[in-house]
Amino acid sequence: MKKILNIVTVCASVMFTASCIGLDTPPYDRETDLTYWSEDPASAVAALNTCYTRLTSMSEMLNMEGASDNAYMKGLNETQPIGNGSFSTDNGYVKAIWDGYYAGIRICNELLTNIDKVPALDESLKARYIAECMTIRAYFYYELYTKFGDIPYTEKVLTVAESETIERTPKADVVTNIINDLETAISSNALPASYTAGDRGRITAGAAKAILAKVHLFEGNFDQVKTLTQDIMDSKTYSLFNDYAGLFRIENEYNSEIILDVQYTPAFREHNMMYYFLPPSMGGYSNLAPVQELVDSYIMLNGKGINEAGSGYDANNPYSNRDPRLAATVMYTGNSYTMADGTETVIDCNTGRDAYGTTSDVTPTGFYLKKWWDKSYRLTLQSGLNPILIRYADILLMNAEAYVETTGMTETVWNNTIRLIRQRAGFTEDSALNYNASADMKELVRNERRCELAFEGSRYKDIIRWRIAENVLNGNVHGFYTGAAVGTDNGFVILEKRNFDAQKHYLWPIPQKDRDINKNLTQNPNW
Repeated sequence: MKKILNIVTVCASVMFTASCIGLDTPPYDRETDLTYWSEDPASAVAALNTCYTRLTSMSEMLNMEGASDNAYMKGLNETQPIGNGSFSTDNGYVKAIWDGYYAGIRICNELLTNIDKVPALDESLKARYIAECMTIRAYFYYELYTKFGDIPYTEKVLTVAESETIERTPKADVVTNIINDLETAISSNALPASYTAGDRGRITAGAAKAILAKVHLFEGNFDQVKTLTQDIMDSKTYSLFNDYAGLFRIENEYNSEIILDVQYTPAFREHNMMYYFLPPSMGGYSNLAPVQELVDSYIMLNGKGINEAGSGYDANNPYSNRDPRLAATVMYTGNSYTMADGTETVIDCNTGRDAYGTTSDVTPTGFYLKKWWDKSYRLTLQSGLNPILIRYADILLMNAEAYVETTGMTETVWNNTIRLIRQRAGFTEDSALNYNASADMKELVRNERRCELAFEGSRYKDIIRWRIAENVLNGNVHGFYTGAAVGTDNGFVILEKRNFDAQKHYLWPIPQKDRDINKNLTQNPNW
């Protein structure tokens, strides 16, 4: 882990200054591109480690939930304007995503351009570094095109002048390039199935295939998704961890389900996202909170939705007999956080310090987030818990969706995917576990995906690729039931009214600051 986190300062300096070098004689006071790659045997791995630091963060993962129908972010900050449709070409989060991933792409291009100059680099290591870097760059471009559509695409290190004139590449060409890079990395056979402890967190063959599957999933290439996910399943490299809630605890990192996670470690590289979702009694101020629509999506233990006939749902005891993943993900009245000493801190969202309200520190929805709670936190809620980028349950869900969208769900596919996921979640009743040919499998698999992967950063991409955002991000979004006559819909708190314009919001705007510099950057429709 620390190998990936051990970023060489001089490498970072070279990454962002190399294109400005115009002299044949290197300065004596610092490393330059003329000397760095050819004199330092460790330059390749140092640059590669820097690429890894640009993968998604816990902050990005959770903030993107606030742009979806899973969560609400109070105050005009972060992703609330994206969620309610009020964001503009100057939105800070949009700019941060654009800048961050292009910075990562530049570092990848630096490495791929210069790796041949590195002295005494073992050929097998060189091949692996190239495959890792190509996969990471492909992931960066995937994150960009899924939000912005047509984007500037380059595999070279741009000069300042080139960066100010480059045009947007058609999305179809970007996708083709991404797929080619990933297929090249996979077919090179340079990526191992796993790593020893010192290199955990690096791109494996399974991770590259999983990222490629995600690209095809977004593009609706379901036959390719079936092939890739089935290959991962048949490899027997991964399996579902036996405890859903335990997946997100620091003591269970690197378990059998993790395909790719982002490397944090206590006291070395940490995040403080718990401050943004915990209740005030736990030291947080609940800027990000689950919404009622997410809570309602969790089915009953008998497999029925809460509004289905025969579900047994009791509005007076709304959290009883529900999908166990609800209690592992959402903090509601009567649910609890497990502390470091093993005791339970029960939360009351109705009365007391943690009660629902409109002040700055309490939940605006009547719920707090439980998933990603790290009882081993340091100081002011600093955590070294790794955010999970891809896990095996996602592979099973992609496989199930691909069959539903092509040849259809079968009992065999169900038993190899959804049944396994529900069993691990804690379902035991046959009505929830057995295949039901009469069920609406498209909606079932989509809802299963929502509940299994809630607050893991996938929901926004899902509602975009399914083209349902105008249905789920329009109108009032709700908090829990208070019964109040004012400020509610039938007693459920109204948080805000959202507006998703299908003619505009399926693509984010190209940041205006970049268009001011580069007149060749066109804008997306209706922005």
